[in-house]
Amino acid sequence: MGTVTDYLETLSGPNRETLERVVAIAREIAPEAVEGTSYAMPALLIEGRGLLSTLETKKHLAIYPFSGKVLTELADELEGFDRSAGALRFSAEHPVPDALVRRIIELRLAEIEAKTRRK
Repeated sequence: MGTVTDYLETLSGPNRETLERVVAIAREIAPEAVEGTSYAMPALLIEGRGLLSTLETKKHLAIYPFSGKVLTELADELEGFDRSAGALRFSAEHPVPDALVRRIIELRLAEIEAKTRRK
């Protein structure tokens, strides 16, 4: 167990199921990801860099890809969702489609890999 698993266990109902689905997709795409924290949020990490965090807030659920570029690049595909450069907000009733979650994770993973290669 780790920080992400511990966090998800504090949730219940549809919100938990929705966030668990996002994390499951991330683990499928990046099985080497480890649990930790990034920007004080429970997160999946690759090479010590934040891959993804997904949280429940009072008003919504959110995906944080730890990148100012990923969500901007996918702006056309994110119509109907509230977002900022660093967060995608949604609900259990209006979840992010699995294919779009995959695209977010794949783009973030590519960013991390590019930065790791530059070292």
